[in-house]
Amino acid sequence: MIGKKKKALLSAILGVSLLACVSSNAMAAPYTQKDLNEQGVMGLLWVQTSAEYRELCYQAYNAAMMQVDKAVANHKKGDKPLAIVLDADETVLNNSALQASYIGTNNSFNPKTWTKWVDAAQAKAMPGATKFLQGVAAKGVAIFYVSNRDEKKELAGTIKNMKALGFPDADAQHCLFKTDTGNKMGRFEQVAKKYDIVVFLGDNAGDMPLNTYHKSMEERNAIIDAHASLFGTKFIALPNPEYGDWEGSLAKGYWGMTPAQKDKVRKEHLYKWRQ
Repeated sequence: MIGKKKKALLSAILGVSLLACVSSNAMAAPYTQKDLNEQGVMGLLWVQTSAEYRELCYQAYNAAMMQVDKAVANHKKGDKPLAIVLDADETVLNNSALQASYIGTNNSFNPKTWTKWVDAAQAKAMPGATKFLQGVAAKGVAIFYVSNRDEKKELAGTIKNMKALGFPDADAQHCLFKTDTGNKMGRFEQVAKKYDIVVFLGDNAGDMPLNTYHKSMEERNAIIDAHASLFGTKFIALPNPEYGDWEGSLAKGYWGMTPAQKDKVRKEHLYKWRQ
C-alpha cells in the first residue's frame, strides 16, 4: 500500500507540474515590438562603431568624386550644367541615434516621432559626407537632395541640420522632398531637364532611376542585377543595415503585420546551412 501511495503522490506532483508548465506557456507574454527591436542591435552597433562602415562610406564618396572629376574635365561650353543627385537619410545624414532609441522599448518608426527628430536637427554627417559634398560644390557641380522627407513638415528642420553640418546647396531649391508620392522618378526627371546628372547616390534601390518603387523582392533584385555594370560609376550605393524598402518587399502587406508576424517573415527568408 505504501508503494501505491508513493506512486499516486508522484503522479499527482507530475500532473501539477505539467499543468503549471502548460498554464505558464499559455500565459506567456506575446511577442512584442520591443522583442522585434532587439533584432536591430547588431546593425546599429555596426553603423555606430565599426571601421568597416566608415570604409564603405569613404569608398562610396571617393567613387562618386572620381565620376565628378571626369565629368568636369570633359564638360564643354554649351553643355548643360552638371549636377549630382543623392538621397539624404543614410546617404549623407546618419539617423542611427533615432533608430537606437527604439531598442529596449515598444516604440517603432512613426511620422510624428520622425518629424520631431528632423526638427531637432541632430542627425550627424556620415563619415566623409561633408568633405565630399563641399568638394563637389567647389568644382561648380550642383547638388540636389532628393529625399522622401516631407516637404511641408520637414524642409526647415532638414535645412537647419544640413547647414550646421556644412552641407552646400542646403536650400529649398536643391532639397526636392516628398509632396504626393514617395516615387522619386518624377523628381529625378525634373533635375535632368536642366542638368546633366553625373551620378546618383543612395542607400535604397529607389534612390536610383530604376523604377523599383513598390516592386516585390524578386522584382527589385532582378532590376538591380540587370543594371549591375552601372554600380560604382553612375550609381553609388551607401550601406544601411537598419531599415529600407527591401524590408517591406519581403511579403505583401508586411507593414501591417504584427511584430510576431514580421519576425516569422524575416526568419523564413534566411538561407540556412543545416548539418
